Amino acid sequence: MNAPAYLHARGPDVMLAVKLQPRASANDIGEALGGELKIKVTAAPVDAAANEALVRLLADRLACPRGAVQLVRGQTSRHKQVLIRGMSAEAVAARLAGSSQT
Repeated sequence: MNAPAYLHARGPDVMLAVKLQPRASANDIGEALGGELKIKVTAAPVDAAANEALVRLLADRLACPRGAVQLVRGQTSRHKQVLIRGMSAEAVAARLAGSSQT
């Protein structure tokens, strides 16, 4: 299985490209938009609340520790890079795809 365009393997870790929409009506992981995965969070982009909500949502959906998910680029932008430690790109893709089913 090939990893989606928004996932890039970095050794034992994975880099995830995200387009974040703060102040959404619900926390949700959406579809791919080009080379990014659209994610919505209810938090406002104030005092890093939306960034923290993004990291917590990803850790929850990936069933990994909060410390394994780190925002590495885009702290003040909608376009973000998130490092996910200790998971393969295929495992991340499978868990994110499974989480969008409601």
